[in-house]
Amino acid sequence: MNDNELKALFDQMAPGYDKQWERTAPINQCLYFLLESVFAALPEDARILCVGAGTGSEILHLASRFPGWRFTAVEPARGMLDVCRRRADEAGIAERCEFHEGYLDSLPAGASYHAATCFLVSQFILDQTARSAVFERIAERLVPGGMLASSDLSTEQDAPGYDDLLRVWQRATSPAEVTDEGLRRMKATYAKDVAVLPPAEVAAILRAGGFETPRPFFQAGLIRAWFTRRR
Repeated sequence: MNDNELKALFDQMAPGYDKQWERTAPINQCLYFLLESVFAALPEDARILCVGAGTGSEILHLASRFPGWRFTAVEPARGMLDVCRRRADEAGIAERCEFHEGYLDSLPAGASYHAATCFLVSQFILDQTARSAVFERIAERLVPGGMLASSDLSTEQDAPGYDDLLRVWQRATSPAEVTDEGLRRMKATYAKDVAVLPPAEVAAILRAGGFETPRPFFQAGLIRAWFTRRR
């Protein structure tokens, strides 16, 4: 899918997005719990860039734990950003947030950020050079040595047992009965529309984007997460 198709898809899903993926909430909460420790040494007044912020779940979590931090949510899908803004209002943290509808290249210049998150975003960029370029743009926005926490779907699709892993993942993420046809569709999507790469290749993309060797800090099903610093 191209950028416009992705924006349209996520705009369509926005009103029911959190409900649709509520089965994976325990995975996200574990990721955010570990993220607290990854970012624990940041300044009390840290500025955090959230790329592909979606409905703002990691912003709400971090804002509740670190009351002095400020956040910039970058999200191209207006529907998702509207939900993010509403949730921030309801949580009483909107005054600590900026909301940018668009991409990093249209984000106005300003003070550099101490850290950035990019969760389940870069997997939708099929070209690896373009994928690294996104991380280059993130690195440009960070202070020297600024931190990045990034997660994506990642596994070796040609490894033995891949079908078994997909069946487990399908059971975990969907209330529907697992069928051979559903498995076939998931495999086709991950082969064509989502760049599900082996962990070593994802780490190489991060390094090519201007970051130090990434450290894996989380895995649940097909979701893996790394932290690293701007080189």
